[in-house]
Amino acid sequence: MGAGHGHGVAPGHAAGRYRWRLAVTFALVAAFLVVEVVAGLLADSLALISDAGHMAADVVALGAALVATRIATRKDTTGRRTYGSYRAEVFASGLTVLVMLGVAVYVVVEAVGRIGSEAEVGSGALLVVGVVGLAVNVVSMLLLREGAAEALSVRGAYFEVVADAVGSLGVIAAGVLVALTGSAWWDTGVAVAIGLFVAVRAVLLGRQVLAVLGQHVPEGMELEQVVADLEAVEGVGGVHDLHVWTLTSGMHVATAHLVLAGGADAQVVLLRAQTVLATQHRIEHATLQTETAPTRQCHEVTW
Repeated sequence: MGAGHGHGVAPGHAAGRYRWRLAVTFALVAAFLVVEVVAGLLADSLALISDAGHMAADVVALGAALVATRIATRKDTTGRRTYGSYRAEVFASGLTVLVMLGVAVYVVVEAVGRIGSEAEVGSGALLVVGVVGLAVNVVSMLLLREGAAEALSVRGAYFEVVADAVGSLGVIAAGVLVALTGSAWWDTGVAVAIGLFVAVRAVLLGRQVLAVLGQHVPEGMELEQVVADLEAVEGVGGVHDLHVWTLTSGMHVATAHLVLAGGADAQVVLLRAQTVLATQHRIEHATLQTETAPTRQCHEVTW
């Protein structure tokens, strides 16, 4: 039995170097969220409220990234979490999906409720809050840009902030159009557009969360290619019972049985196979079993 444990720096450790940047971004976005909610209610602006809902999802995402950096370095004291607590990030992402879908539904319901009525929307509030929001997003992007190239959790937070910048541009556009035309329908239209944008992103993120929880083969990885690469390892005569899944973003795990070719050294084959999985498929934790021929038990396994 061989196990490649990937003794390098865990993804959470890489993100830990940018923890203070995540914390500052979290504080900026959370503070502006409060401002945007208050301004949206006072100005009766559906665009501001919908964008605030989007930022609420971002606060959850940033909070999840902060928690992930802490959990990645925390030791299990119970002895029952053999994989650690890395999946907390996945559960937090699931919560983000629910928040985003809730925002999208709220915006659509509010938009339908405004049909036939002419709401009074303050264009000044739209413009001011939109510009301030864009400034907050730009500062956040600058804070997270470097870390996004190294840590997946930081990269996810960075993309959330980029999407928020798009929402702020929409709010500014709504303010300009309301000021020029005097019609509040522009506010509603931009709000629905933001809501749909949020809903699409929520569905895409939700699919990724379900894929991880369902232990699917990691996105972009071809199982047939993994098998072919393992079979190409010198000393390997065959591969069966291969399973590959994602523990959390950027952390892939695999198990497999390797049938040894005649005269092959089991330890040498294990080392070569683990190197192939780590370098060619980013699977740094692989539990591999070697055998001279498939056992009866292996043939009876159906999953």
